Amino acid sequence: MKVLGIESSCDETGVALVETRAAGVPVLLAQALHTQIVMHQAYGGVVPELASRDHIRRVLPLAEQVLERAGVAKAELDVIAYTRGPGLAGALLVGSGVACALGAALGKPVLGVHHLEGHLLSPFLSADPPEFPFIALLVSGGHTQLMRVDGVGRYELLGETIDDAAGEAFDKSAKLLGLPYPGGPGLSRLAESGDPAAFKLPRPLLHSGDLDFSFAGLKTAVLTQAKKLGDELEARKADLAASTQAAIVDVLVKKSLAALDRSGLRRIVVAGGVGANRLLRSELNAACAKRGVRVHYPELDFCTDNGAMIAMAAAMRLQANVQAATAVYAFDVKPRWPLAEL
Repeated sequence: MKVLGIESSCDETGVALVETRAAGVPVLLAQALHTQIVMHQAYGGVVPELASRDHIRRVLPLAEQVLERAGVAKAELDVIAYTRGPGLAGALLVGSGVACALGAALGKPVLGVHHLEGHLLSPFLSADPPEFPFIALLVSGGHTQLMRVDGVGRYELLGETIDDAAGEAFDKSAKLLGLPYPGGPGLSRLAESGDPAAFKLPRPLLHSGDLDFSFAGLKTAVLTQAKKLGDELEARKADLAASTQAAIVDVLVKKSLAALDRSGLRRIVVAGGVGANRLLRSELNAACAKRGVRVHYPELDFCTDNGAMIAMAAAMRLQANVQAATAVYAFDVKPRWPLAEL
């Protein structure tokens, strides 16, 4: 079974094709991705209307590229999958509209996919896919969650952010330091030349006794420290970036270890854009190695939004008989859609 996946939830247009086999994890045949970073840099962040218009221009040419690379004709497709939510409403409507129109034109069923489930299952695209059950640290954009994953569609929320997510803490702190959009990766690069112990920044909810997160207070602390530095900020910017990153990573690692301890599981998956952070990977790998815990990540290309994770999630849901594709082409989108509602 061949599944075409379309991702258009925010500022990346992604299309990919996966194929299910008689046994094992579905195989990625081809993928293509266009990022809108350059377009949004002039505005210091994503402009929803511009994002939607750019998806309209990109999605069909990308689909053609994917099918050509895979050597697959449109008529050979079995299912068209798309991101139904969460995300920007206008951007989601582009991908869902194209997917349903394509399905109707070809007489193929369609399947709406949860964006966060795509991230959650993206490590199955790697050369070393995980096995169920596992703890998942989902750190994607505006989401930071810890989940117990017992199988496809079998998710238990253990803890989540009560305000800013880790990705937002990176991006907002970067903006306070005067770094250009996208701020998170820029802050991480700058931090490599700084001293992570230079400033004592808070670790919100680190000793709360639960598995929830909070990063809004950290952002405020970064702002306060930047104001204190005044004219010295430019000279100390790398140190402040390194201290900020260290605080975020410290909370993520310790909460993840607490989730492992409470569950008794010996496997953890890290997914989402922040999962590409080098310090997070290094610290979590070292902590888990001491405990004999396996850690799995998506390949770096699949940490940020992409069509492969949507195609994979759809294929795995179909393979596990969790959800059926449908030939009903009326569609809606869910800009706000908690993963726990699946």
